Amino acid sequence: MTATATSQTVMSQLPLDFSQERPRQFPDTKYMGSKQALLPFILRHLRPLPIKRALDAFSGSGCVSYALKERGVEVHANDFLRFAFHIARATIENNETELKPSDVLALLRPNPNLRNFIQETFSSLYFEPDDNLFLDNLWANISCMRNPLKRSLALAAGCRAAMKKRPRGIFTFTGRKGWDGRLDLRLSMREQFLDAVAKFNAAVFSNHKKNKAFCEDVFDLDPKGYDCVYIDTPYVSPYSDCDYTRRYHFVEGFCTYWKAVHINPKTSTKKIYSYKTLFGSKSTALDAFARLFDHFRSSVLVISYSSNGIPSKQQMVSLLKESKRSVRVFEQEHKYSHGNHNHKVGDNKNSVSEYLFIAQ
Repeated sequence: MTATATSQTVMSQLPLDFSQERPRQFPDTKYMGSKQALLPFILRHLRPLPIKRALDAFSGSGCVSYALKERGVEVHANDFLRFAFHIARATIENNETELKPSDVLALLRPNPNLRNFIQETFSSLYFEPDDNLFLDNLWANISCMRNPLKRSLALAAGCRAAMKKRPRGIFTFTGRKGWDGRLDLRLSMREQFLDAVAKFNAAVFSNHKKNKAFCEDVFDLDPKGYDCVYIDTPYVSPYSDCDYTRRYHFVEGFCTYWKAVHINPKTSTKKIYSYKTLFGSKSTALDAFARLFDHFRSSVLVISYSSNGIPSKQQMVSLLKESKRSVRVFEQEHKYSHGNHNHKVGDNKNSVSEYLFIAQ
């Protein structure tokens, strides 16, 4: 069989048409605190800044990094969560690599060496047995991939599939709580994965810059060489915590097949122990921001923040003025699509003033 015939056979076995051009679009997300809806506000105020190289220090969903990459900026994206790092490596660092039909078929192929960790550990907690089997098998095949960019694409797609199969995209509760008739919850994990592969493939493009992705503690990053550092930290609020690990522990564990993390056996959700962050406590947040602003004092600082965050707006301005001569604050009303706790959904505490600090 010729290579062309093989390719056509592979594509005919997939429910998605990988041969058609798709408009470039960053994959949508339910990620807590995502700035996707606020991008016009953020980019409007970034436009006057002469930015050639930028650091997105807490990249999260990756949407701000991606928007900067689209505008020709050399982007370095960092996040301490592994699944956020893989999203950044797949879409920011990656300038041309896609998952080809042959790669996808290899990822779907039954692997005789698969382990049953997800099926045994998370049985009946989040997904149906077939979906758990699919994820165990998917990981076994991902672990055989040698190209790091393809590996990140596959992990990002697997994480997105799992999040799309959960009400509100989080793993803080078990069973069918919040289950309704929406399509995302009715699709199989395999279908969600294939849809995610198509979306991440469509997001791949080159801006002809040497973009990078990191999975580091922000204070371990070399602060030199950035025109601009964009900061959107986890921050504590009177209404909720900022424990991203608790909300996304399943996909975070999946990225290493739980080899680099530890499950807390006392929890019904089988969550991993949370990573510590100085920004997540009222007692340490003020000093953490002061240290952060000083660490990147050589760059223009752009900070996304919320009116319900601790420290307050006034405290943030004071902290920035310790490192910068000029601090401007822009505001926009915003309503987050879902609360941080279930009882906050629809609560007016989700309506905030979104701040953008620009310190030079």
